[in-house]
Amino acid sequence: MKRYGKTALQQNRYYEVGNIYEYMVENYINGNFTQFDKLHKELCRDAKRDFITYCFSEVHPQLLQEIILRTI
Repeated sequence: MKRYGKTALQQNRYYEVGNIYEYMVENYINGNFTQFDKLHKELCRDAKRDFITYCFSEVHPQLLQEIILRTI
C-alpha cells in the first residue's frame, strides 16, 4: 500500500511510535536507508519541513548534513 502526504501524527499512529522523526533518524543511523527513504517519502510537505527543523535541533551536525543530503 502506498502512503503519501501523511502528517507526522498519522505516521506516529501507523508505525506505532512516539516520534516519527526520531524513528526516522534511528533508521538512518542503523543503516536502514531504504526504510528511511520510504518514511521520508510518505510525509507531507509540512511534515518534511518539520523533520528538517527537528534534525537541526536534535541531530549531530555531521549526521545532519548526511540526512539533509539524503532527503534532497
